[in-house]
Amino acid sequence: MSDPARRCVAEGLGTALLLAVVVGSGVMGESLAGGNVAIALLGNTLATGAALVVLITVFGPISGAHFNPVVSMVFALRRELSAGVAAAYVAAQVAGAVLGVWAAHAMFAEPVLQVSTKLRDGPAQAWSEVVATFGLVATILGVGRARPDFTAVAVGLYITAAYWFTASTSFANPAVTIARSLSDTFAGIAPTSVPAFIAAQIAGALIGLGVMRWLLTTPKA
Repeated sequence: MSDPARRCVAEGLGTALLLAVVVGSGVMGESLAGGNVAIALLGNTLATGAALVVLITVFGPISGAHFNPVVSMVFALRRELSAGVAAAYVAAQVAGAVLGVWAAHAMFAEPVLQVSTKLRDGPAQAWSEVVATFGLVATILGVGRARPDFTAVAVGLYITAAYWFTASTSFANPAVTIARSLSDTFAGIAPTSVPAFIAAQIAGALIGLGVMRWLLTTPKA
């Protein structure tokens, strides 16, 4: 990998582009769907999954293409990333995510500064985030071991599926969650809903790490 500064820029830029896609495609989907929420969500889903494949392929060789604080946390706990670099990654991811939301607003002539009013509360939503994040970590660690060259596609496909099989539409990412609270659009989440989502994402990531560590450990003869 490249030096820490380039790696952090890659993380920030990749996360910014990801959020521009998530929010921008949500705005576009809602404006073209004629009130059909399923069609709007489908457009949002396909754009996000496709973008993830591209962004991970582009930035993976530079930084690992985490674009997600809990993914960086997992790699730090696995001692594949130092605590200092992980912290720098998280800062870059959050900053990039916010900038990506603002870029999407500007592209669609929306007010740049917004706060979401879309509540996503309740145990079902939080549990959905545990499941979504567990699956994401399992995908990254499992495919990373078996078929590392397929990781970008696998993550894109998993998130595409998770948009539809989770009640929360699979945020699975604290930086994404924070940034989407600053967008009162189709993809938004009210700030009051953010703490439960982030707690659930951290829990899901830690469970995923523990389960996959056990599954992928070769038993001693």
